[in-house]
Amino acid sequence: MDQPKFKPSAALGRVKPSATLAVTQRAGELKREGRDVIGLGAGEPDFDTPDNIKEAGIRAIRDGKTKYTDVDGIPELKQAIVAKFARENGLTYKTSQINVSPGGKPVLYNALVATLSPGDEVVVPTPYWVSYPDMVLLAGGEPVFAETSAETRFKLKPEVLEAAISPRTRWLILNSPSNPSGAAYTRAELRALADVLMRHPQVWILTDDMYEHLVFDGFEFSTIAQVAPELYDRTLTMNGVSKAYAMTGWRIGYAGGPEPLIRAMAKVMSQTTSNPSSVSQWAAVEALNGPQDFIVPNQKLFQERRDLVVGMLNQAAGLECARPEGAFYVYPSIRRLIGKTAPSGVVIDNDETFARELLDAEGVAVVHGAAFGLSPHFRVSYATSTELLEDACTRIQRFCGKLA
Repeated sequence: MDQPKFKPSAALGRVKPSATLAVTQRAGELKREGRDVIGLGAGEPDFDTPDNIKEAGIRAIRDGKTKYTDVDGIPELKQAIVAKFARENGLTYKTSQINVSPGGKPVLYNALVATLSPGDEVVVPTPYWVSYPDMVLLAGGEPVFAETSAETRFKLKPEVLEAAISPRTRWLILNSPSNPSGAAYTRAELRALADVLMRHPQVWILTDDMYEHLVFDGFEFSTIAQVAPELYDRTLTMNGVSKAYAMTGWRIGYAGGPEPLIRAMAKVMSQTTSNPSSVSQWAAVEALNGPQDFIVPNQKLFQERRDLVVGMLNQAAGLECARPEGAFYVYPSIRRLIGKTAPSGVVIDNDETFARELLDAEGVAVVHGAAFGLSPHFRVSYATSTELLEDACTRIQRFCGKLA
């Protein structure tokens, strides 16, 4: 008898695997095969979780804090998040307005699942973090892409936002500083977008502030509900401990928003993940309440790495690399390299071909721009050591120099 064929759901058929995870996995496979590979695809800090945070997790284990918790977070962590929003963002929330999830992705996904119906639209500026449109599709909605460009420093212009909104628009997803471009919005730029949104009361705002503490050159971070308090009642402000506190593997994301939305997200969690790890939650309490003195030195280190990478990539033949305001990514253009031929004889016809040929020829793993919705670019994560970045950029220069 023939074995029945696996049949994926229609929803799964609408989405693609994460390109950033795929690049990291491929780089790991090549390393295990003995190849000399530098992976610039991963979006996580290369330094360790601070000791006081690790000790808080260990203490939670020893104290037996290893049972189920409230589905969307322990009261102590919710209170720490309330204090964080007030202290750093000038936003006032009650603990009943706080959601804690097992990572930033579930915060976003649960909000979309809780609110989208078939035909609902979500405005997603390009370039976007790879997961935004696929999460919208999984939740039954339709992503509508609002284009930016290097000329606009990868920031959404008010007139482009206006044109993307329709009566079916339910959300705008706004990420500042941005993954993949590193672009960060000033208060004035957020105010201009808020003025558009005020004309469309059906549109809620999902702001992803995960890279809040990674801004450079004295840039002052702002979030949209802070700049435009009149949007507070339809804004979900998302953040987490992954990037600023080097806690990617601990899987804690959080958000503040209107109580009906927070309750709806908790309802989704009650039938899917249930609570985040109890141990990770207690570590996150220490992260938010404990010493913050390592954040500025880490900012300085990432700024130095940004300057190194931008400088070296702009010295590569045919590359154009903007200097971003934050995060730990750059998003150089290969516009001038399209049509050239790699040493292998392959014609560089798009950014995916460029990334594949770069990996084969020089052992440098980057993510192609099409994965982020804006070509011809590629993303470099500089969340790795200065020595590896210098080596990787030298290899990229060499590869670009050999294109005929």
